[in-house]
Amino acid sequence: MRYDRRHFLTGLAVAGLGVSAPARAQSYGQAVAVNGDDGKAVANAVLPGEITGQLPALRGVTYVGPREGETTLYEFFDFNCPYCRKAAADLVSLNAADSGLRLGLVHNPILSPQSAQAAKVALAVQRRLGSEAAWTLYRTLLGRPGRIDGPGALTAAAALGVPAAEVEGIADSEEVRLALKSHMRIAADLGLYATPSYVLGNAGILGHPGARAMAKMIASTRRCDRLAC
Repeated sequence: MRYDRRHFLTGLAVAGLGVSAPARAQSYGQAVAVNGDDGKAVANAVLPGEITGQLPALRGVTYVGPREGETTLYEFFDFNCPYCRKAAADLVSLNAADSGLRLGLVHNPILSPQSAQAAKVALAVQRRLGSEAAWTLYRTLLGRPGRIDGPGALTAAAALGVPAAEVEGIADSEEVRLALKSHMRIAADLGLYATPSYVLGNAGILGHPGARAMAKMIASTRRCDRLAC
């Protein structure tokens, strides 16, 4: 069933994406003492392996970088999170500078129905064209000012060479609905209630620490499996 554009992907409730927090949410403090680029403490926690182990099988994740990279960094983001704009620019830089880094982009549209609309469009692009196109869409949408919604995301997606009507049909599919629900479910299970948040190795990171701090955490994770050695 296709929606009229005025009502396209009208939100979490209509799309059947309501995801409540788990009964026992992950608690965040400072499992490892690390600071962000601004000098402030970065909230982090050691995550349960039985949940982080599900990430590689999660459908619809946009992967960037080598399949067999030394390290995988998962970002959980919302297209309408202002901090996610800065994070996106920093992730682009990290991707360019670190040939051993693999990025995994996971949708967590917790801020607005418009965020869920855009996430479904991005998942449709991922499904139809693959990660390279979805990575381009991510950079395009998070590189522009203003609110991001379904119609705006459709316009950006059409520029990738697929008619908006086709992208809309995929975005409205049961497969995309279930993929987005699974992304939000695992974010809730991991207690990632802020956007952006990250999973790096066995660590969860709340908020964006900045490019320099993130690069240090990646290097430390490679050396000793901790955010700081």
